[in-house]
Amino acid sequence: MRKLSGVLLFTLLSVLNFNAQEFRSQVSINAEQTGQPNLSVFKTLEKALQEFIDNTKWTDTEYKPQERIPCSFFINIVKYDNNNSFEATIQVQASRPVYNSGYSTTLVNFNDKEFNFDYLEYEPLIYSENSNEGNLISVVTYYLFTILGIEADTLKELEGTDYYQKAKQIVNIAQSSGGGAGWNVSSGTQSRYRWNEDILSGAFTDYRKAMYLYHFKGLDQMSNDQKKAKKSIVESIKLLKEVNNKRPNSFVFRTFFDTKSNEISKILSGGPKTDVAKTIEILQSLSPAYSKDWDAINIK
Repeated sequence: MRKLSGVLLFTLLSVLNFNAQEFRSQVSINAEQTGQPNLSVFKTLEKALQEFIDNTKWTDTEYKPQERIPCSFFINIVKYDNNNSFEATIQVQASRPVYNSGYSTTLVNFNDKEFNFDYLEYEPLIYSENSNEGNLISVVTYYLFTILGIEADTLKELEGTDYYQKAKQIVNIAQSSGGGAGWNVSSGTQSRYRWNEDILSGAFTDYRKAMYLYHFKGLDQMSNDQKKAKKSIVESIKLLKEVNNKRPNSFVFRTFFDTKSNEISKILSGGPKTDVAKTIEILQSLSPAYSKDWDAINIK
């Protein structure tokens, strides 16, 4: 096999970099509960959805291949009536690498139980910014823009606003089109509507600043100065307490600790010793559901 010339190889790599989109996804569909898990429609949907996520250009930013955001969508089909109607849940996860390390930190880990949609096998999946293309597209794109917003907030203070606004536009269109569960005020305190409404609220500005402090000033600086980075993470938790004092027990906080409790426990237990006794008290008050993680923190 002949080797590529230097110019041709450079051109090829440039094209690959230019075409690299924002996500590197994994889509998994489990249809065991339907009693007919081997139907071709489930595999067709799985492949189509992954290609839709990975091949669509979601932002104006050019991502290098190594910068693509790893994300997974695990869809559990609860009911399928053979008439293109699906009842399901969707588990969404996303992460990003920590600078100068082989470690990736989880950004999103959420199980959405309000995921019903229609899908006709082989129909094209297309995102339209100004129209409703069905609940399947609406839910998935909502989470993609939310992931982009969260990642941006961890890299630069309050950088994710435009992406959260994109997600809000999806919420508004879904509402006006009768999108159903998860999109409305009446959907409860743990819905897509509530998550987006809170994250864009001025009451949660300091929460978003804490995300930057925790990730960029904390995790990303571990390779340079572990003690200083650990102190930044402690400061981010103090800032979270201030937000919680104003808006206690919010859904945003639940999603954060569902994602970060184990990581926080390991960080505060390891590395240079700092006084984290007060931080543990704060964590116990912010998220008592994860008291086992907080109890496991080594303060000796």
